[in-house]
Amino acid sequence: MGGVFVANMTGNTVLAGIEIAKGNNLGAWHHLTPLVAFFAGAMLARVMLRLLKAPMAGILLEAALIAVVDFLQAGQETAVMIVAFAMGLQASTITSFAGHAVSTVVVTSTLARTADAAVDRLWPGAAAPPPSAVNTWLLALTWAGYLVGAVIGGLLLSTMAYPLLVPAALLVLLLLL
Repeated sequence: MGGVFVANMTGNTVLAGIEIAKGNNLGAWHHLTPLVAFFAGAMLARVMLRLLKAPMAGILLEAALIAVVDFLQAGQETAVMIVAFAMGLQASTITSFAGHAVSTVVVTSTLARTADAAVDRLWPGAAAPPPSAVNTWLLALTWAGYLVGAVIGGLLLSTMAYPLLVPAALLVLLLLL
């Protein structure tokens, strides 16, 4: 939807602020509602982790929401809200990988942490590599995964009637592995 993001809450926040400054309450509303949906999804993920102690539950719910949103006869705004909710689930369910903090929905922090790790790894004279240098490749691969995923998503949009079935299936496959 024109300039409204399902996973980039920084962008939605900034654009909502600009719309509020312009006095465009409807424009601000379009940017604020995905923030609320994302936040609610993140909260539900945390509750599920505390109650069920199984990260799989959040990912399965996310996969189901992403798979079903294409088939709903809902408008674009409703679809954005559902996917933003699903991204909130993912953001709070997958917070680490192999003992390292990893953001699965925010490119900016991953790219910044990759830069930190690269400098720490290359810095001369360190007796032992700093903690950030240990996960340089994991962070770089995470960012590359964003880029590859975006390219594949762009290609799917023009070739498939229900492109969101692919990421939903990949989430389920991830759980099986």
